[in-house]
Amino acid sequence: MGIRCFLAFELPEDIKTIVTRVSGEIRKSSLDVRWVRPEFIHLTVVFMGDIESEQVSLMGKPISVVCSDHSPFTISLKPMGCFPNSRNPRVIWLGIDADLDRMSRFRDDLQQALSPFGIKEEERAFRPHLTLGRFKKPGKRRTELEQLLAKYRDLSSPTRALGELVLFRSDLKPGGAVYTKMASWALSL
Repeated sequence: MGIRCFLAFELPEDIKTIVTRVSGEIRKSSLDVRWVRPEFIHLTVVFMGDIESEQVSLMGKPISVVCSDHSPFTISLKPMGCFPNSRNPRVIWLGIDADLDRMSRFRDDLQQALSPFGIKEEERAFRPHLTLGRFKKPGKRRTELEQLLAKYRDLSSPTRALGELVLFRSDLKPGGAVYTKMASWALSL
């Protein structure tokens, strides 16, 4: 039985404070959404899916090498949006402003380093975001969704650095996923 894992950045404290506030406010809406608990909102870089537990320690070295080739990233919050769009939303998220080219190269380097372990490379371009929730039934209450998106269209935050990549384990529980920190690596170029 594998362990569901992903690589992500934890949010700096003042950005996390804004995310927690926004998350609390939008949870009061009547949108049919499974909300992510604010303490579990993070910036996912690579979703690895189910991996064998003995592979976790073997992955440490190639992940460490990639992290040592990259310097920390600076990020700030951007307004909220939906995947694939607000007409047929599946995911509601907060945007991230960052050096997208550099962050994309980092994600691609990680995926290449992990490909010998059977981790499938993501075909889509890297679009950093913070998932706030997933719609149970897309398309309902579109007017309310549009009002929420409009309310937060000027959202921003201080610019902060992300300097530590974390390997999280994801356990699916009846109340939602629970994430456990398994390992971390400093970005150090």
